[in-house]
Amino acid sequence: MDIRRFVSFSRTVHEQATGHREAEEASGREGVPWHALEREAALERLGSSRDGLDPDDAARRLDEEGPNELADEEGVSPLSLLVSQFTGPLILLLFVAAGLSLAVGLLPGREPGYTDAALILLILFGNGLFGFVQDYRAEQALAALREMATPDATVRRGGSIRAVPATEVVPGDVVVLEAGDAVPADARVLTAADCRADESTLTGESVPVDKADEPVEADTALADRGSVLHAGTTVVRGRAEAVVVATAMDTELGAIADQLGQAHQRETPFEIEVDRLGRRIGVGIVALILLIAAVQLFLTATDPVVVLLVAVTLAVAAVPEGLPAVVTLTLALGSRTLMERNALVRNLAVVESLGAVDYIVTDKTGTLTENRMTVTRAWLPDDRTVELGGGSASAVAASENGGPSAAAEHGDASAVSAPETASDPDPGLTALLSCGARCNDTKELDGGDHRGDPTEVALVSAAADAGLDGSRDPDDRLREVPFTSERKRMSVVVDDFDAPGDGPVALVKGAPEEIVARCDRVLVDGGIEPFTDERRERVEATVTAFADDALRVLGFAYAPGADPDADDETLESGLVFLGLQGMTDPAREGVAEAVADCLDAGVRVTMATGDTPRTARAIAREVGIDADSVVTGTEVAAMDDEELGRVVEETNVFARVAPEHKVRILRALQDAGYTVAMTGDGVNDAPALGNADVGIAMGDRGTQVAQGASDVVLRDDNFVTIRDAIAEGRGIFDNIRKFVNYLLSANAGEVLVVFLGTLLGAALFPAVFASESALVITPVALLWLNLVTDGFPALALGADPKSSDVMHRPPRPRDEGVLDRRTVASILGIGVALTATGLGVFFYALDRSGDLVVAQTVLFTFLVTAELVRTQSVRLRYRLSPLSNPWLLGAVGLSLALHLVLLYTPVVDLFGVVPLGLTEWGWVAGAFAPFLAANLCLVWLNDRLFTP
Repeated sequence: MDIRRFVSFSRTVHEQATGHREAEEASGREGVPWHALEREAALERLGSSRDGLDPDDAARRLDEEGPNELADEEGVSPLSLLVSQFTGPLILLLFVAAGLSLAVGLLPGREPGYTDAALILLILFGNGLFGFVQDYRAEQALAALREMATPDATVRRGGSIRAVPATEVVPGDVVVLEAGDAVPADARVLTAADCRADESTLTGESVPVDKADEPVEADTALADRGSVLHAGTTVVRGRAEAVVVATAMDTELGAIADQLGQAHQRETPFEIEVDRLGRRIGVGIVALILLIAAVQLFLTATDPVVVLLVAVTLAVAAVPEGLPAVVTLTLALGSRTLMERNALVRNLAVVESLGAVDYIVTDKTGTLTENRMTVTRAWLPDDRTVELGGGSASAVAASENGGPSAAAEHGDASAVSAPETASDPDPGLTALLSCGARCNDTKELDGGDHRGDPTEVALVSAAADAGLDGSRDPDDRLREVPFTSERKRMSVVVDDFDAPGDGPVALVKGAPEEIVARCDRVLVDGGIEPFTDERRERVEATVTAFADDALRVLGFAYAPGADPDADDETLESGLVFLGLQGMTDPAREGVAEAVADCLDAGVRVTMATGDTPRTARAIAREVGIDADSVVTGTEVAAMDDEELGRVVEETNVFARVAPEHKVRILRALQDAGYTVAMTGDGVNDAPALGNADVGIAMGDRGTQVAQGASDVVLRDDNFVTIRDAIAEGRGIFDNIRKFVNYLLSANAGEVLVVFLGTLLGAALFPAVFASESALVITPVALLWLNLVTDGFPALALGADPKSSDVMHRPPRPRDEGVLDRRTVASILGIGVALTATGLGVFFYALDRSGDLVVAQTVLFTFLVTAELVRTQSVRLRYRLSPLSNPWLLGAVGLSLALHLVLLYTPVVDLFGVVPLGLTEWGWVAGAFAPFLAANLCLVWLNDRLFTP
């Protein structure tokens, strides 16, 4: 198995992006500031008109430009996956051992070792097929992720409106968009009616952006280009028609995807460790074989044939051929567990890397928050602040001079019921919430949900939660004056309204300063009173207090006896002020607890968002992230790498950051030695996701680009799942360390047994070891030993449960691999103990029986049973009960049963051993006492030497 094998998404993206760029240059569209062009100029340059393209012209352009889709990852053929399983250095070494077994037949008087070679190759191919199955399943999961439904787009072609697949949209098409439609490509606005677009996936801003047909300055920032709609965004209000200026990789979304082509593809920590471990084992084995061959040839005058047989035996004994299969299975089991917890792992090696994470850099919108505006607070002119949410409201009476914040701080609060549950409804709150719900352009969908501007959906939901009718019929309006960015307010005229005064009634909402400036009265306790300067000051203080809590604030007012035919200015003058509503994008449920668990586990959480510093600080504090210091993207851009390296370790909140700022923050942390995970869902997160050690994208709200750049996709978009994934990753690393300890300690013992046994045998029993085939254990017996001990029991160790302290210990250091000091000490200690007891019982059996084959069988059986018992001692470090893993108990029983079948059936002849009697079994059992004592002593000693 080649654990490093995975497809380079970024390279594919870059190559396809280059092709799109060349086509764009050929068409003369390269570098055109479409947002600064007049509408007619844009149409002329694109060779289009208000009626759109001719269908034949559209088909021709589709052939020239290619489909409107982002460059995607290519699959990997099953054949290449299969071949990759047999290319590792350890696997190649075993192929050499099999070849040497056959090469013995070239020597005079020797027969080729067909049985040995066949068994070596059989086990090699078995392991390779197992690894292929695991990798193929992972590749199928990637393919399923890439298969996404193709949405339709509404376009004008030949003067008529038709729906076409979004992938068939071409430059020059005129797209027709309404509230709720996804924008299929970058397009210059031709006409717009109260149009707003949610560009949070592109810019990170939660608040929708106004779109109009007037051009803007050429140097206008991306987030402020109101004359252009961008691919990957959504129209949330109004309608628009726009001419497509760029598709696929030529869009702003594609440009960000293209940045992934420039991103440095980092190996995961575990991939680095597995490669390093494989190289060390391979080099060590070759060096050991050469050393032993030199000693035998020059110091003992051993026959060259025996030297060759010992070399084959050592290669078989030393190579942990079960390691690739066990690694793959353990990672696959972890991947399946994470899938059950709504985390799709796109690269098996990343499962373990999650456990090494000590820094999480997370976006705010949609990750820590719900990406859904919610009204959380209202203020009434009688100086009451009302906390809203969940169908209830509690009113906080402000102190006379302290304002709303002072009242809450001093505990001067009284609770009132929500209007729907109160016996005496609050007329002021009812009027305020009703105004927000009726002066509103959202559309009600089947099932009661609403679609439209997130701010307006929040107002309707607030009224519905308070028991008021949140629905409106636009046909009941006598007049509407739409919101514009210049007016900063919206008005509707209705027949009646539940407030003092006669109809018709004008309802107005908008920016607090715009509403207050048009009011001369206020509604207090069901009556209309003058709007005094003192009340105006309190409104201003309340707006500031709400803003300090990262709330977006709107003001509301009404005018009784309104004239529907009056001009806008007259209609919106002489208003009665109703109050304020403050809304926010709330933190997701459970995020605060997940952040706290990560901090307890030594994992720091840093927020990097495009929102304002005030909003970022408020959300950070709500979820438990230290927000004493907030650094903006502008400040990040002004820092050199050295200064940024100091700042990132002192700051947990970054605001107003662009994609390139996030990448710099990540690299600064990585350069400082941290293993960094990046979470996000938007297109703007993709470059950082691609550069992170572990990129974690959101599957529900996440864009295709973000998911393509990530290593893990959270299907439930829940930050809590990240905590569970980190715990799972730590448990997986523990399991990997267990079976590496188990495999290498057993193999170290086997190597020492072969090496020392050959030398000591020649010295102690020269007559017996004079034969060319005299070995303490045969290669084929060693291969069987590794199969029954390195196979099923080691695989079962990969299914061990997590230890209880997995999230109560700090992350392991980045430079600490699988083989830490404690593991190395355990491997060497057990290897020596296994060698001493194994050779002791071998020479005792040889002395008592005088039969080399009997002694070989006794040693063979002792090594099998001792290594099976070793599966429990290796778990003592993690304080796991022997009964906590039934798979391991079953594997040990199966392996022991297979060994008994070998000893007491005709198969015994293939392995050159003999059945054992009770006397021989007694010798095996006698060797267990010192071996078990050595295991317990090593665990006790390691606990005292290596436990902090």
